[in-house]
Amino acid sequence: MDVDHPQDDQQWDRDERGETEIERLDRNWNSLLQELRVVQTGVQLLTGFLLTLPFQQRFNILSEQMRLVYLGTVACSVGATVLLVAPVGIHRLLFRRHRLQVLVSAAHRCAYAGLALLGTALTGVTVIVFASVAGNVTALIAGACALALFTFFWWVLPLLLRTRGM
Repeated sequence: MDVDHPQDDQQWDRDERGETEIERLDRNWNSLLQELRVVQTGVQLLTGFLLTLPFQQRFNILSEQMRLVYLGTVACSVGATVLLVAPVGIHRLLFRRHRLQVLVSAAHRCAYAGLALLGTALTGVTVIVFASVAGNVTALIAGACALALFTFFWWVLPLLLRTRGM
């Protein structure tokens, strides 16, 4: 769903797809649900993994700085879980209220924010793992590489493709 140019999007859907507004919203909702299914299990597993780390013997080798990175990573992972599962709760509360436009729009925004937090959490996990195995300098390099990959493939590339002519 193109939030930046909704009128152009809607006109194209009517002209090219022959869709009504309701059909378009149903298609957008189903597409968004499919995308969320891909990430929900992964983010839930990541969060579960992170929540068990302090109870592992080797957790004590983390420096004070890395423990702060860990806490920030947990916060991002929990936030990503909340945001990527939020559309389910929103749907339940709006079910049969004829608020499909609001549902799709809110879920779209939750997915964007959830992906940003997920990328941040995965970057944090990369830093923690590399710090535990190879030291802080290597961890920072690995974290910067992970962040660059997430930024490029999850934000820059899609934006480049979005602005490219058809």
